[in-house]
Amino acid sequence: MPATATAQAPTGFDIDRANHALRFVRAFSAPREMVFEAWTTPEQLACWWDAGGEHLTVCEMDLRPGGSFRFVAPSHAHMAFTGTYLTINPPERLEFEAMDAIGRVLLDEVDGGTRMTVEIVCTSADHLEHYIKLGVANGTSQTCDNLVAFIAGQRRDG
Repeated sequence: MPATATAQAPTGFDIDRANHALRFVRAFSAPREMVFEAWTTPEQLACWWDAGGEHLTVCEMDLRPGGSFRFVAPSHAHMAFTGTYLTINPPERLEFEAMDAIGRVLLDEVDGGTRMTVEIVCTSADHLEHYIKLGVANGTSQTCDNLVAFIAGQRRDG
């Protein structure tokens, strides 16, 4: 059975081979402004970005189209995740280029909360297969789950 949004809905993950993309969907009982802020505030992003749950040791953001970012986790100190922001449209869209792919964060208001769709769009079928073999799907899925937990904690504490 091919991977589709419907077939994979319980896990919130879909491989869209036709568009060379990985797609992750998560729901929040929080306004999209709060979720967007977690993506665009270094102090917040540093708390949840690393798939392993470590607090980033470096979280630099020049939040503007053409601006760059650089994230480093303690367990990967030799390997920074870097990229360039392409589109910043609060509170509904964030788009960036990293590792030769386009990342999109789309935030929609749904039933008093937020539905987040994260897409990683690769340049080709081979590029997508390389990402899958590297474990990008598992890591990004865990990162999305970390954000869900972070926002839930912010809601409890706030």
